[in-house]
Amino acid sequence: MQRSAQIGIGILAVAVIGGGIYAATRGGSDAANKNYTAALVTDGGGIDDRSFNQSAWTGLQAYGKDNKLKQGTTGYNYFQSSDTSDIKTNLQTAVKGGYKLVYGVGFAAAPAMNTVAKANPKTDFAIIDAVVPDKNVASLMFQSEQSSYLAGVAAAKQTKSHTVGFIGGVHGDIIDTFEAGFKAGVKATNPDIKVVTQYADSFTDAAKGKTIAASMIAGGADVIFQAAGGTGSGVFAEAKANNQKLSADSDKKVWVIGVDMDQKQDGDYTDKDNKKSNFTLVSAVKRVDNAVESLTNKASKGNFPGGKTITYGLKQNGVGLAKDSASADVWSAVEAAQKKIIAGDIKVPVHP
Repeated sequence: MQRSAQIGIGILAVAVIGGGIYAATRGGSDAANKNYTAALVTDGGGIDDRSFNQSAWTGLQAYGKDNKLKQGTTGYNYFQSSDTSDIKTNLQTAVKGGYKLVYGVGFAAAPAMNTVAKANPKTDFAIIDAVVPDKNVASLMFQSEQSSYLAGVAAAKQTKSHTVGFIGGVHGDIIDTFEAGFKAGVKATNPDIKVVTQYADSFTDAAKGKTIAASMIAGGADVIFQAAGGTGSGVFAEAKANNQKLSADSDKKVWVIGVDMDQKQDGDYTDKDNKKSNFTLVSAVKRVDNAVESLTNKASKGNFPGGKTITYGLKQNGVGLAKDSASADVWSAVEAAQKKIIAGDIKVPVHP
């Protein structure tokens, strides 16, 4: 992950549980940790998707490293799902493998996890970005609308065409929060800016992402926020193809806003004058890695918060914005908006 400046991101993930707050403890090596195994079941994106799955796997690896565990049945591991239909089987395989805590990534895993968790009450489960109300499931939720609002502020301050785009993966309550926050941030900054929205109906179709981005760019969008997992790599590819034909300071340059992880490196390119540049404006980051590491450490010490929903927002340093290539003017506006959100002066909508 890039180490560029970030807003709303701390060293430790902090979560609200039933009105209380806890933080990750690093470097534990007691007997409970050594015997506490954990596994991650991905969605279709995979652990190298530069998004949710990769961030979750990074957190589980950090837990393993801190506690001197090895990848495998005696420590930590992951199970790759090629699509949603694999998730239930992979959850069951992880349970049979003896893992004491099993993670599912994304809201698409919720139905399968509900079924498998009910059938295996002695196993701890955790789901990322969904709520499963079983007593042996901890639900990790992120206030993505808040970081998306900041992304909208950045887009509104950056655009030259007064047209920006939002590309979502699969329509649903979770991606709604990204769209709602982004639109609210744009309109609060400049109500005259046009926001074009389209969904790819996939989190893995990079070609679809590229096609949608090309259409938006042709329609005048010069900033695009993609909340689409692996589909978003196609958005970066199309922006790169466009920008390579231009000088780095061209008014026609297209900017992309990263999601989930800091995606600055995905915006690296060489312009028509053979100069190195970057087109990732900012990245709306979810600290899924810190959340996974924190929860696993907590569970390994006998404090698994089964049946609870853990919420991470700007105030808890669970979401934020990476500065990436944003100018001082853009960043100043973002910082001002963040202070207002944390203070409660701005209420960010969760549905468009």
